[in-house]
Amino acid sequence: MNAKKELWVLLGSFVLPIALGTAFFYYNPTAFTGSTVNYGRFVNPIITTKKADVVFSQATPGRLQGLWSLGFSADECENICQQALQDVKTIRLLMNADMRRIQGLLLTNSTNNLPISGILFARPSANLRQKLSRLEAQTGRKLFLIDPLGNVMLSYPAQKLDIKKVIKDLKRLFKYSRIG
Repeated sequence: MNAKKELWVLLGSFVLPIALGTAFFYYNPTAFTGSTVNYGRFVNPIITTKKADVVFSQATPGRLQGLWSLGFSADECENICQQALQDVKTIRLLMNADMRRIQGLLLTNSTNNLPISGILFARPSANLRQKLSRLEAQTGRKLFLIDPLGNVMLSYPAQKLDIKKVIKDLKRLFKYSRIG
């Protein structure tokens, strides 16, 4: 009789936490996904890019694969665009030793008013332009982060950009990322 009681206690100590955890997960799903520690907004669904989606200009040759990219998409680079690109340069400089892991990128079809040095200029494909315009339509004009595999994953407001929060996100990503 004593052996059966011990068996039930042992079995209950393994099965009960799994059953309670599963029930809690399915009956309260916002407990696990309600808040995050990042300051940027996750792009959902993630926008994937291919090599043909981004054609770099001959003046600033570059690549998306292997580096993190802070990008901005605009038809014409007006005041908001120039300020966002200046913020990207500042963020890159403030990353100190990790500045080699990140690059600034402007996706535009225009070749007018490209005054900022240290920023790569590229022409997006029609497919990528459509996806980015949907992202901008949902939340306004955004600065976005592209991971080293070419996925647009985080976005930030370009007008009221808090550089310190972007740097915190990047440092956290760089700490745990084995790529880029």
